[in-house]
Amino acid sequence: MSVPTVCEDKSATFSGWAYSGSTTVKPWQYHPRPLGPKDVEIEITHGGCCGSDVHLVHGRMAADPTIGPIIPGHEIVGKITAAGAKSHHHVGDLVGASPLIDSCLNCDNCKNHYEQFCTKRTFVYNDRFKDERGGVPQGGYADRVRINGDFVHKIPASISAAEAAPLFCAGLTTFSPLREHGAGPSKSVGVIGIGGLGHLAIQWAAAMKCKEVIAFSTSNNKRDEAKKLGATRFVNSKDPEEYKAAMHSVDILLVAGLGRTTDWNELLGLVADRGTFVLLAVPESPFTINAFELLLRQVNVTGSLIGGRKMAADMLEFAAKHNVRPWIEKKPMTEVNQVLDYVNDGKPRYRVVMETEAASRV
Repeated sequence: MSVPTVCEDKSATFSGWAYSGSTTVKPWQYHPRPLGPKDVEIEITHGGCCGSDVHLVHGRMAADPTIGPIIPGHEIVGKITAAGAKSHHHVGDLVGASPLIDSCLNCDNCKNHYEQFCTKRTFVYNDRFKDERGGVPQGGYADRVRINGDFVHKIPASISAAEAAPLFCAGLTTFSPLREHGAGPSKSVGVIGIGGLGHLAIQWAAAMKCKEVIAFSTSNNKRDEAKKLGATRFVNSKDPEEYKAAMHSVDILLVAGLGRTTDWNELLGLVADRGTFVLLAVPESPFTINAFELLLRQVNVTGSLIGGRKMAADMLEFAAKHNVRPWIEKKPMTEVNQVLDYVNDGKPRYRVVMETEAASRV
């Protein structure tokens, strides 16, 4: 991969672990963009390992070949060490950032708090800045990062730095569609897949006091854990009687995990009349569904992409107030390749958070 000429601050050198086309990440250094008036520089203390990072490194997500080495990591937490003159953050603040780190802030999507759909949005890695300065952003598997402070959020005092990291992707990805589709006492919520996303989705739905929170899994291995997370009902999808009893019962169905083979019409059958089917996990191939399920029962099929800045702020406030926390395993960031393999094998319960040397100072 060739490294293009970018807007760089040659006085600063950041170090991280970068993907360059193999199935591992390797140590790599780069010069960040100069600190802009609204930017903050974050000394990273914690970084979550997300499935998207694994997909990139294992070749299941396309990498832009013109970018050069790519530092993954989009669940970023750390302390601000420098702030631009127009930033509302301060040196020493403990903050976090989601995959979304910039947008135009002027289009209809941005004005309506859907910055993630802005045509000039920028994701933290495998992307390019769309503003006049240009350049290539790099992710959180690193010692430091520079980000537009308007897309950085202060961590509530009651949430630890390690627990905060997964909230910025897994938490936001599951909180956003529940809020968007009106989860609450009048709605039942179902969660397919009790993993990094699903274990948070169950907690959100329980904290929103949904009339029923149904956890679906392919075995009974997670039945007790699902109940601890807040599920009011557990359905083993391999048990014909349990599965049949759940048909047409779910007002909001979050598909947070997929097996190697998926019967999409069977999943759609779980959704209640006029209910909503929300795709969060990414299928490896296109899928087809029975149009009559949509026509005869007015079932809505949609997807969801993280959330905008207001949604992220609301999510953090809600997590602090209702004690929603990811279940995490902590590992040193120096073991990043072992962590990527561990997550790829589906072994975490339920999210891995990597700590840098700076973690000992928070």
